[in-house]
Amino acid sequence: MESKIQHLGVAVGSIEDALSFWRDGLGLELHEIEVVEDQGVRVAMLPLGESRIELLEATGEDTPVGKFIAKRGAGIHHLCIEVENVTAKLAELKAKNVRLIDEQPRIGAGGALVAFVHPASTGGVLIELTQRGTGNH
Repeated sequence: MESKIQHLGVAVGSIEDALSFWRDGLGLELHEIEVVEDQGVRVAMLPLGESRIELLEATGEDTPVGKFIAKRGAGIHHLCIEVENVTAKLAELKAKNVRLIDEQPRIGAGGALVAFVHPASTGGVLIELTQRGTGNH
């Protein structure tokens, strides 16, 4: 299986406000909104072809997305790449001295198996890896 862009995460101050552009302006359909408690984020999923846009709203200021918005403002938060096996890809990246945020996968939005790669190793882009068939919508 080839890797592909699974979704683009966009940090927003308010999902409801952001939907005026993404749903009402562009015509994207809101699939669902869910809360990922351990990351302190509400996620709105909007399919776009084979990928999707995920609007990320912090549930508090001291959460990863809350800190991101406080430091950088709303905007592109991360790029998610779908891989065949997250655990194997993490091992491969670690062997190449890539800085990882997660050395082991965890459960993310939609019950998907996910892990993050630190922007210091990617040219400044936070990369989320997700494994095909693990709860991805």
